[in-house]
Amino acid sequence: MKFRNILFILSLFLFAGLAFAQEEMTEEEWEAEMSRLKAKKDALVSEINTLKLDIDNLKSQDLGDPEVCIDELYQMVGANRSDVDNFRKAVNELSGMINRKEGPKDDRQADLNALKMNKISALPEFFKKVHGDMQNALDAWIEAPKDIMYSVVRGDHLWGIARKTEHYGNGFAWPIIYQANRDQIKNPDLIYPKQVFKVPQLTEEEKSKYEKLRINYKPAPVQ
Repeated sequence: MKFRNILFILSLFLFAGLAFAQEEMTEEEWEAEMSRLKAKKDALVSEINTLKLDIDNLKSQDLGDPEVCIDELYQMVGANRSDVDNFRKAVNELSGMINRKEGPKDDRQADLNALKMNKISALPEFFKKVHGDMQNALDAWIEAPKDIMYSVVRGDHLWGIARKTEHYGNGFAWPIIYQANRDQIKNPDLIYPKQVFKVPQLTEEEKSKYEKLRINYKPAPVQ
């Protein structure tokens, strides 16, 4: 009833305002304006009544205990609160490992695939993160190449191994191979066929260091 009273008062103001302007309007214009305003008023009253009915329907519905609704939602994926808590912990731990790029990357992908297979991942809390955000982070993770393993052949020396294009392309970087294989190399001038050496990837700092050595190297003049 309050809505109708408000509309009635507003209509009176409109009618009063139009009365002052009546001298400037023809009778046909006046009647057309009255018809327009009445139709607008009827539409507003109808809309208000519909909204009031919707509100009354909502008030009459028993939505129940929200905690019970949550339990019922978990039951739909065959889980209870403890299962969901454990899944949430696993998601957070794996997300942190992916963000920190704690490899191997293949292992993290296997971990994520296992989470995706769990029905709990379908819950609204987890779906976007597990099936979207975490996979996107993994896809964007560019893993550093693995160390190369090289089998020594007759005539090899550390300088020559480091100079190979598939390794460093720079003989001055031989100390990297030496340090990585100290368990096998007692004397850097003495290596033997069939020894298998690890050839680590150079850091950007190491690349710059040994490249400067290569560029600045000036062989001794031939006597």
